[in-house]
Amino acid sequence: MTEPQDAEARRAIKPVICYPVETLPVPDMALFDRARANLTKVDEVLVPPRDAACFTVPAGHFFRIKSVEGSQVGDLNLWARDDLSERFYSGKTRALHGTHITTGQRMWSSFPHLRPMATITHDTLGWYGKDEFGGSVHDVIGTRCDPYTHQLLAGGQYHHCCHSNLTRALAQHMAVSVDQAEPHVHDVLNVFMCTGFTRDTGQYFMKASPVRPDDYLEFYAEIDLLGALSACPGGDCSSQHSSDVAACYPLLVEIYRPDAVFLETIKTPRRNGYDGTHGT
Repeated sequence: MTEPQDAEARRAIKPVICYPVETLPVPDMALFDRARANLTKVDEVLVPPRDAACFTVPAGHFFRIKSVEGSQVGDLNLWARDDLSERFYSGKTRALHGTHITTGQRMWSSFPHLRPMATITHDTLGWYGKDEFGGSVHDVIGTRCDPYTHQLLAGGQYHHCCHSNLTRALAQHMAVSVDQAEPHVHDVLNVFMCTGFTRDTGQYFMKASPVRPDDYLEFYAEIDLLGALSACPGGDCSSQHSSDVAACYPLLVEIYRPDAVFLETIKTPRRNGYDGTHGT
């Protein structure tokens, strides 16, 4: 293939940010910090290694995903508790905030709702930043390990991929079949996972997670939430996905209630204001 004479000039054109976020609603982090000073733990769910579990969080409460025994990544799905058609939209979250999210950034919901579901209020791995390979933690790039891609690339029937874990957990929570639950499982927030894109081929990569026991990622529930978290069969994702060989550990989800004064002041974000007519 022959390069055009102006190839370098074309490559030299400066990029333009697709979604300038100067007008994006900003969470009141000072308010959250005050609320965090007086939290009461009200519930917890232990997610077993290579499996998943569901949990619920009332609007105005906080929840933490915590490393408890060893370096372990988790795949997180979120839905509006009473309407599973409203779910986490990883692609739009990525378009607004970038490939990885941390304190002060939000998990946004799917169309036609497009509103904040949860705001990250504390991240003990916030120090990691971006490493020399372009890697960072808590990505909204990867879709989740799944048995379909596993079968395509390696053959066989592996049932403890995060997609299957989340499907089983949701089916059990809703008391429905896995066939009924599976369509609700969606692209994830990869909690604690360290990922990026290779500079030469642009491929999605993973590397050993920097998470250690007692590290946690904390969220504020903007709406009533149903969550499902899978403790990935890749463990710390230092070598492979979907593995019975990798060392895997549980993850702990903790639910916290702020004081009554804070709860009296909260406002649930409204559904997106677009009128839905689409020009008709």
